[in-house]
Amino acid sequence: MFFALFRDGEGCKSYILGCEETCAAAIIDPALDLVDRYIGEVGKQGLRLRYIIDTHTHADHFSGARALRDHFGAPIVMHRFSPAPYVDLHVEDGHSLPLGAMRMNILHTPGHTRDSMAVHVADRLFTGDTLLIGGTGRSDLPSGDPDQLYDSLFGKLLALPDETLVFPAHDYKGRDNTTIGAERAANPRLARSERGAFVELMNSLNLSAPTHLTEALRTNMSGGKTVRQLLAEAGARVPFLSMGELRHRLEARPNDFIMLDVREKDAFAAGHVPGAVHLPRGQLELRVNDILPDPGVEILAICEFGKISTLAAATLRDLGFARAAALDGGMAVWRESGYPVEQSPQ
Repeated sequence: MFFALFRDGEGCKSYILGCEETCAAAIIDPALDLVDRYIGEVGKQGLRLRYIIDTHTHADHFSGARALRDHFGAPIVMHRFSPAPYVDLHVEDGHSLPLGAMRMNILHTPGHTRDSMAVHVADRLFTGDTLLIGGTGRSDLPSGDPDQLYDSLFGKLLALPDETLVFPAHDYKGRDNTTIGAERAANPRLARSERGAFVELMNSLNLSAPTHLTEALRTNMSGGKTVRQLLAEAGARVPFLSMGELRHRLEARPNDFIMLDVREKDAFAAGHVPGAVHLPRGQLELRVNDILPDPGVEILAICEFGKISTLAAATLRDLGFARAAALDGGMAVWRESGYPVEQSPQ
């Protein structure tokens, strides 16, 4: 078997596997920002791409499936519950796909999402976000269900042989793989082997939402626009505030508007515009009404480089906050300009 593992900068993992006898290959969970690397590897190895597989509807990155299909002409494969209209081949539990002399066996593993599936090939299991190294996928995002996740883990994946190699779609510590036996023995999530205890654990995790939740789900579920297109459209309908104007307003009338820092917690704590309120971009739709009860208030969205805040301001306007704007240049330019920065304990 030919095998290659790829990582992006945010912990997402993807794979190319191929039959050495026939050079038939598949790409599993491709990320949009790594498309050129996949194309280069397929060409370098002389592979013929037969399938492009997404194990589920991703909420934390933009799928590269359609870009790869445009280049190679190979079909996009997802579970039949996938809402994406661009899928070419829908599969179900128990189906298999030929890959030269190998077979890719499909296991439906709902729980993280309704359309989650694992792909079992020879001694390897590609688990998507259902089973991770030392963890499991979350069940609190759209279409997630902790009861279904319990059945998928304890009823299907852990029934496989202990020596089965596990390759998840995410790992944030640089690890390549694990085994079913190792996870059964040491995964703290799987220590809750009784259904009620496991469901209670999953419901109590209180995890922050992925950074690109809205844009990634919208794109991956609908076959809609890429983040570049979304940024271009948002930038055309969102006003911007300059660094100098923000500094002037902070000195002249600091209580006339709300500054909303949409970066992650660590970045906000390390340094933000004095007086800014923290609300990560991934949690915007979930918490904005609690933090900003008045839709008539003027809001300035702030991020690191001015891109995520542009998307956030556009979303705020869609949600009825018609006076939302974005800081032109973001915190990077604010710091470079020597303007005041406030830190907060993490």
